[in-house]
Amino acid sequence: MSDTVGSALGPRASVTRHILVVEDDVDVRETLEDILESEGYTVTTAANGQEALERLSGAALPCVVLLDLMMPVMNGREFLAALRRDPVLAKLPVVVATAWPIEAEEAPGHQELLAKPYDLRNLLEVVRRHCRATTEDEPPDRHPPHAGG
Repeated sequence: MSDTVGSALGPRASVTRHILVVEDDVDVRETLEDILESEGYTVTTAANGQEALERLSGAALPCVVLLDLMMPVMNGREFLAALRRDPVLAKLPVVVATAWPIEAEEAPGHQELLAKPYDLRNLLEVVRRHCRATTEDEPPDRHPPHAGG
């Protein structure tokens, strides 16, 4: 697993092939990490929403966040709400993955829904689409340096 990304790019640069996987099930999290790394992506993982926010703080922004909804500490809905309150992080694409059928309005602020168990081909296509969009568009900026303190 790689929690430090793109040192040559600087700590605030965007890495377009970087993915944040937020999943409490360690087996699913590690499997996603292995699959995505085998496809050439850099993967950072978090076991809950609070850990994910910590990973995003001051680090390179991922091209997409794969987010489980049902997690301890801070669930996926709470993470989405916190993410959308941050002016920089609010633009991050989030793909919600869930085993439960939900309506889009049940997880406001996400770009797509993926059903669990994952269909590998669909998962990789969704990731490629979001990471390619980041590459073609202007990459997301990082938090500006804090003034004074």
